Amino acid sequence: MAKVIRFHENGGPEVLRVEDLAVGEPGPGQALVRHIAIGVNFIDCYHRSGLYPVSLPSGLGSEGAGTVEAVGPGVTHVKPGDRVAYAGGPPGAYAEARVMPADRLVLLPDDIDPRRAAAMMLKGLTVQYLVRRTYRVKPGDTVLFHAAAGGVGLIACQWLKALGATVIGTVGSDEKARVARANGADHVIVYTRESFPEKVRELTGGKGVPVVYDSVGKTTFMGSLDCLQPLGLMVSFGNASGPVQGLDLVVLSQKGSLYVTRPTLMTYSAKREDLEAMAAELFQVVRSRQVRIEIGKAFPLAEAAQAHRELEARRTIGATILMP
Repeated sequence: MAKVIRFHENGGPEVLRVEDLAVGEPGPGQALVRHIAIGVNFIDCYHRSGLYPVSLPSGLGSEGAGTVEAVGPGVTHVKPGDRVAYAGGPPGAYAEARVMPADRLVLLPDDIDPRRAAAMMLKGLTVQYLVRRTYRVKPGDTVLFHAAAGGVGLIACQWLKALGATVIGTVGSDEKARVARANGADHVIVYTRESFPEKVRELTGGKGVPVVYDSVGKTTFMGSLDCLQPLGLMVSFGNASGPVQGLDLVVLSQKGSLYVTRPTLMTYSAKREDLEAMAAELFQVVRSRQVRIEIGKAFPLAEAAQAHRELEARRTIGATILMP
């Protein structure tokens, strides 16, 4: 038996329950992982609320790090005793242990702590595909990254600086502005008191930026389009303020023949070889200290509901993790 967090109906954090669940033995292509730490991400809130529907009752969580205890038939790339980390796969990371698809597991280098691994896999791999593949950032680029003091944002600011970019970040408070600057943001806009499109135009001499990375969604989407230069790319990869709805495509032509994409980590890492290459690049920038992983808050597994309340209230800085 293992302690797990599950929910039987969609709703707020109060629907999350602590339950005892039989873990079972891994079947073909599966592995049993005993967690050391578990990552908390906005996608978990989307699953819980029903914005991203899942079959109920359901587990929760897409990111973790731990030790392999057993593997099923056909699994050769990991073995019992290996330290591993993962992002993606079916929800269920909020657990002391779980059986999961082994092809989502990557070996964890000896010099990366499992707590930091759990805090960086989903967020770090997200940054990897955003800045290396969705729009391959070049030295000299100026980019706008929303929620620059969040778990993804802090990794992105550092990685973008390592790539030679000028980083404009948006945050919701002066405290978060300080944190974003300390992690590589060249310019920080406190959107609660400044018009970020006007500020971006001012900072770029009226040109705008070639790419905007926006995980906020509904409240920032149209303003983000106004920050782009002609032929610029709007990368909408989250919905923290609610989903974007009703976009008139003519607006894209009026604002400069803009491009819009809605990428997901699941698509970019679907192939095993892509996942391994992405993880190797993430591990390299962390091990070289170009990117530091900041853990803002750690909650006991049983307090997952409180972790969700903190995340949704924008009271977190950096990554949030659960400890079994």
